[in-house]
Amino acid sequence: MSGPERITLAMTGASGAQYGLRLLDCLVQEDREVHFLISKAAQLVMATETDVVLPAKPQAMQAFLSEYTGAAAGQIRVFAKEDWMAPPASGSGAPTAMVVVPCSTGTLSAIATGACNNLIERAADVTLKERRQLILVPREAPYSSIHLENMLKLSNLGAVILPASPGFYHQPQTLDDLVDFVVARILNLLQIPQDMLLRWGEHHFVSDE
Repeated sequence: MSGPERITLAMTGASGAQYGLRLLDCLVQEDREVHFLISKAAQLVMATETDVVLPAKPQAMQAFLSEYTGAAAGQIRVFAKEDWMAPPASGSGAPTAMVVVPCSTGTLSAIATGACNNLIERAADVTLKERRQLILVPREAPYSSIHLENMLKLSNLGAVILPASPGFYHQPQTLDDLVDFVVARILNLLQIPQDMLLRWGEHHFVSDE
């Protein structure tokens, strides 16, 4: 098995709930254990952008997401925002990689300043201090100088900033194709196999000449 066996997946209150849900599904299909964290704002966005309405309680949410993705028992673990005893809150228990998708600019700022006001922020702080892989997927337009400064700071600290900016060289036909482009890039960074997007150079373009 290539790539990390356990991943912390956090969803925060930016637009782009589809990216987080699709990544969760892909991680489950690749037999990864997922520690799932979600903010209240992200739940509101998800209910607005998709037909998925998550239960409020972590245990009920865990059961819902397991059924939604077809996950095995215990494969998805959901933790509350103030569950300080959860594995992602400690360097000795946290998974070796964390993805925040979508990542709100508020969460971006909190991580950049070392705030640990909830489990998402603490988990990201742990990931940085342990020099583990942290992938942040912001979805905002335009970016202010504050946003860009926070991204630069986090990039210098070792985080990967992967904006939710799908390409078009794969000739997308549906919205799902655009979502898959971004999710495939995340999986590539995690070194987890994916067949949604060919790597550059594997495409065969047809010339008009």
